[in-house]
Amino acid sequence: MQNIIQRELMINATAERIYNAIATPELVVKWFPDTVSGDYRQGAQALFSFGEKHRSSVYIEAANPYHYFAYRWVPGGTNFTGDVRTVPNTLVEFHITELEPGRSKVSLTETGFAGLPADIAASSLQQNSNGWDFMLGRLQQYFSAEAK
Repeated sequence: MQNIIQRELMINATAERIYNAIATPELVVKWFPDTVSGDYRQGAQALFSFGEKHRSSVYIEAANPYHYFAYRWVPGGTNFTGDVRTVPNTLVEFHITELEPGRSKVSLTETGFAGLPADIAASSLQQNSNGWDFMLGRLQQYFSAEAK
C-alpha cells in the first residue's frame, strides 16, 4: 500500500502570501474548501465544507509562518466531523520555500494512508491524489488571477 502523496509546484508569489493563502480562513476558501468554520489555528480543530454534502474536520498540527503549515484529517470523503486525533488519519503538510523574491516552491505531502482502515485506504489515496492535482491547480490559478 502506497503511504504518501507528494506534489510540488512553483508559484509567482512570496512565501508570506502563499502561507497566508493556506493558513488564513478567509483566503484558503478562495482555492480549497468552500467554507471553514471553527478555530483554524495550531492546536485547534476546524471544519472544512466542500459543497452541501462533504465536511471534514481538520486538526491544525503545526503553523510556522511563511514556511510550514500542517493538519490532520480523515481523507476520502468520509464526512468525519469528530476529533480527528481519535481515529486513523493522514497528515497534510505544506512546505513553502521562497526561491527568489516573488517566486516560491510549494511542496505538499500527505502521509498515513497505510494506517487507514483497509476498506477506505486505497480509495482515499486515489481520491486525494486526484483531488490534490485539482486543488493545487486552483491554488496556482488563485495567484495567477491575482497577478492580473
